[in-house]
Amino acid sequence: MLVAACLGGCAPRSGPGRVEDSLTSGRILVVCSSDARDLIARERDAFQALYPQADVELREGTSREAVGALFAAQCDLAVLTRELLPEERAAATRGRLELEGYQVARDAVVAVVNPANPVENVAIQDLRGVYRGEVTRWAELGGSDRPIHVVIQPPDADITAFFVEAVMSGEPVAAASIYETSDSTVVARVRSDPGAIGYVTLAGVAEGCRPLRVAALPGMRYWTPDLEAVHKGDYPLTRIVYNYVRTGGPPLASGFITYITSRDGQRIVHEAGLVPTTVPVRFVRRSPMQSSHREERPNPTP
Repeated sequence: MLVAACLGGCAPRSGPGRVEDSLTSGRILVVCSSDARDLIARERDAFQALYPQADVELREGTSREAVGALFAAQCDLAVLTRELLPEERAAATRGRLELEGYQVARDAVVAVVNPANPVENVAIQDLRGVYRGEVTRWAELGGSDRPIHVVIQPPDADITAFFVEAVMSGEPVAAASIYETSDSTVVARVRSDPGAIGYVTLAGVAEGCRPLRVAALPGMRYWTPDLEAVHKGDYPLTRIVYNYVRTGGPPLASGFITYITSRDGQRIVHEAGLVPTTVPVRFVRRSPMQSSHREERPNPTP
């Protein structure tokens, strides 16, 4: 069994006053992608309220950093916004490290524009052209004749890594760009600039910006990034939040994952603006007279 060595001076797991390690007690360190931090913090708070002897410490890092910490026994649970990469799986095999992975939520990366922008639909190749710097005016996408102001998030952030792979086919962003540090600052920028386009997480879409409908290829259906399209995987920029632990690691890590994947934990996923993955989800159909652009709300059921 690998013993986790906590980063930054975590309290020892043994000694006077030590809490018993169990599914609901003890201490673990979670390294979490910043894109999923709000969700995992909500889950942690609810879990610790139920089980006061559970101490779940949460630290931010990229998915790559979380994997590295888990492999080095420097954390007990890694929260990623992607699956393990082939090279990470190969490293685990070489190191004879047994891992367990769990899907806990569906998320999406959403292209957002100012509500005054008349453009509603883009294909992924349109987005690629914009972020390559090849498409520079909204008129080229059926909008008004104004320049496109490209907004990006930090290059080492998980959301940018996903955008580069899914939209840019692995190429770096080449367009002249406005740098913002988070979903909220991207939304603020887009809200104040009718020519801006940015990308945020599903939960990051907020008042003052409008999501674009996206097609995988020109001529195919354009999908609104609503909860049902993300749940079914129809929206082209859908991604999954994973929890990974070492087989035989601290019982509390397994207990925390059990809670996150339970009905109560999945309800928190929904409340955080993401889509549950481990419980049945029912989508309430609206009248056909209502706009198809409104988001449908799923109800996790037992």
